[in-house]
Amino acid sequence: MKGIFKHFIGIVTVIYISSVLSFGVLILVVISIPRMLPVNAVKKYITAISNEIGNAIVWFLKITVGLIHRPKWQIDYPANISTKNWYIGMSNHMSWADIFVLLFIGNYKLPLLKFFMKKELKWIPIIYLVHKTIDMPFLNRHKLGEAQNDPDLKARNFENARDAAKKFTRYPTTAFSFVEGTRFTETKKEIQLSPYDDLLKPKIGALVTAFSGMPMVEELIDFTIIYKTPKRSAWDFACGEMREAKIIIRSYKIPKFIKESDDMDSVKYKNQFRLFINDIWLEKQKLIKEQKY
Repeated sequence: MKGIFKHFIGIVTVIYISSVLSFGVLILVVISIPRMLPVNAVKKYITAISNEIGNAIVWFLKITVGLIHRPKWQIDYPANISTKNWYIGMSNHMSWADIFVLLFIGNYKLPLLKFFMKKELKWIPIIYLVHKTIDMPFLNRHKLGEAQNDPDLKARNFENARDAAKKFTRYPTTAFSFVEGTRFTETKKEIQLSPYDDLLKPKIGALVTAFSGMPMVEELIDFTIIYKTPKRSAWDFACGEMREAKIIIRSYKIPKFIKESDDMDSVKYKNQFRLFINDIWLEKQKLIKEQKY
């Protein structure tokens, strides 16, 4: 009987989230029509409205899914975060459910999270419309060796992604990346020869891109997600199996040597940025070890 009820909760959750997102995206599409006008003031105004609608959709989902699942989340927020500032955000990536967890806990605490998404996802209609209406950018991912065979490919992709990130300057935003690039599994960790027990190696590409298009950013916000259950699937989340979690949020000032660099495409700059992220990743692994259920 308990199993039947669990799957009933899953079905209700999926239908509810799909319905709210579909209706919300439809509203965003209608609101965004004036974006086609070549007037920056109009684009900025519509961006502000779209972001507030996005926040409202997330809030509505958060409240209702909370009533269905009754989550037991232990959340540790840093001091002095604001919805009026610009941030770059990152997190470890354990499950498809991470996106909802991050959106819910960041709702009205931080500016709306804008995820860098794999370009392959643009063929999913609702994701493509989210990309168009609230400026969630796509990133190209190439097979090993493609960039070496086409020296201009990496540069073109960087410029395209940076132009997308510049749209974030219209309204306070948290440009967000899962820096591991994929969900963590023990198999992936072994293949990658990751030096961390509970993390994959971080990749800095999306973060560098975001920062290059958002020079006003002063802080990086790092989320550490720790689930009690080993279950990780989308269906597990929908059924309420992942209701217990710890989410620790830390704020880091962007180092001066990164802020003041005038050559973000240089090897030196990227090495410095990588060291900055690697230091945070070492702290994150220590935190996970201490806070595990």
